[in-house]
Amino acid sequence: MSIFTNRMEREAKTVKAMIGIYCRNHHSLKVEDCDECLELQNYALDRLHHCPFHEGKTSCKNCPIHCYKPGIKEDIRQVMRYSGPRMLLRHPILTVFHFIDDRRKEPLSDYLNEKNDTDDLSIECKGPIEQGET
Repeated sequence: MSIFTNRMEREAKTVKAMIGIYCRNHHSLKVEDCDECLELQNYALDRLHHCPFHEGKTSCKNCPIHCYKPGIKEDIRQVMRYSGPRMLLRHPILTVFHFIDDRRKEPLSDYLNEKNDTDDLSIECKGPIEQGET
């Protein structure tokens, strides 16, 4: 697949690029060499992988479901605030697609219709099942 047709792949590349810019400029390391940034990147990619909206997803800031833990949510916001303006010069194609994708205000999915029965959209995304859980 290509970043031009696969929204989830494009979103993953954007997250990796943004965390890479942040880590290089704040920690003088590559993400692979920085435990803190690698953990954040793995968490963000895991949340993306388990997104119930998949290709119909909106940007995370416009999503009715809160997948990120509060502390990690603030960390990713900090990364995006710093890296966002720098993305245009380093990754212009990803930046343009990110702006286009950000215009979608609601997810394109039947998931919302299914959840309207409970009227509780503030649930957390289900991640991978830990060993020992059923």
